[in-house]
Amino acid sequence: MPSDLLLSTAYFPPAEYFSLIKNAANVFIEQEENYTRQTYRNRCRIPAANGILTLSVPVMKGTRVKAPVKDILIDNSKRWPQVHLRAMMSAYNRSPYYQYYYESIGKIILGNHKYLLDLNDELLYACLKIIGIDKCIEHTSQYESDSGKIEDFRYSRTQKRTSGFILKPYIQVFKSNFVDDLSIIDLIFNTGPESVGWL
Repeated sequence: MPSDLLLSTAYFPPAEYFSLIKNAANVFIEQEENYTRQTYRNRCRIPAANGILTLSVPVMKGTRVKAPVKDILIDNSKRWPQVHLRAMMSAYNRSPYYQYYYESIGKIILGNHKYLLDLNDELLYACLKIIGIDKCIEHTSQYESDSGKIEDFRYSRTQKRTSGFILKPYIQVFKSNFVDDLSIIDLIFNTGPESVGWL
């Protein structure tokens, strides 16, 4: 029986994140936790000609020390949107579904969001719509302790805890051997409307 799910906010997280959402009864995104650096909260992984490239959304240094994730400000003095879009274009312009989704995703990235949480939320809903997952997602109203009453995957990457999800291989740009744990956009650009079948 599906259970309630608690996740951290994430910037273009891997397919596992969406598999968890698909199979949950209710989904909650933690917005009251202290921001954790070097996690999927502000970064994702995509393929590049010479290996895997990590794309990071820069955040304002003064806001990230013991600040709730809902208050984390994006450092828009950096040209990160152009860097990210150029990297995505380089990685995926030969993929089967690039032309169908790049423009709409690009508009969100270029949207000059003030807060990281707002950017991540808008991208999450856009990806869910592309994939075809209709799920009501709420933010937490207070910090949730791990009570055991809800499936908690907020810190699954730092604790090396996974859902047991194994992504079925699909054809990827650049790679002869399948690479798992890439951003959801890898699945979207390569499999398009069939993405949900891999989740």
